[in-house]
Amino acid sequence: MRVIGLTGGIATGKSTVSQILAEEGFPIIDADLIAREVVQPGEPAYRDIVHSFGEEILNNDGTINRKLLGRLVFGEPAFLQSLNQITHPRIIEEINRRLQALREKGAEVAILDAPLLIETKLHLLVDEVWVVTCPRELQIKRLQERDNLSAAEAEARIKAQMPLEQKISYARQVIDNSKDKAHTRRQVQKILRSYLLPH
Repeated sequence: MRVIGLTGGIATGKSTVSQILAEEGFPIIDADLIAREVVQPGEPAYRDIVHSFGEEILNNDGTINRKLLGRLVFGEPAFLQSLNQITHPRIIEEINRRLQALREKGAEVAILDAPLLIETKLHLLVDEVWVVTCPRELQIKRLQERDNLSAAEAEARIKAQMPLEQKISYARQVIDNSKDKAHTRRQVQKILRSYLLPH
């Protein structure tokens, strides 16, 4: 099975490309979705996060307030590192389990959609990397609109990630998502026609 790692900078439009690939019939393993699942109440990562960051990061229903936790860790590198040490091993374990399940089903291609694909060394699990890009000013604008952040907060989130140029150095394919979805879809379809296995 050929595994493609799909990544990009925050708010570059990776989810749009992931959606297009799903519409084209490819199985998607969404690392963000898995990251949410492993911190649900009752999961080991949940207990470790509450122990490390305190009950003040919880919502009234006992779930983790992701926005509050995000503000906390993005302002403090040591906190971010601590959170990653709790969550990443559990996320990687679940990704491997799902990849194995797809292999057993006979899937020819799988897409691993992961914003921190390279940072967390998930790119070592894939055969090639595809990076979704857009200009930085558009990235900041999208992030402000999506998460209701100030320009300074959006800039801080972007700076907390690996620079986009560095991610591109790992890429077999670079997809420009600076225009509309139709433009992005045409690029994806061209890549698929050029060398992916028929499905």
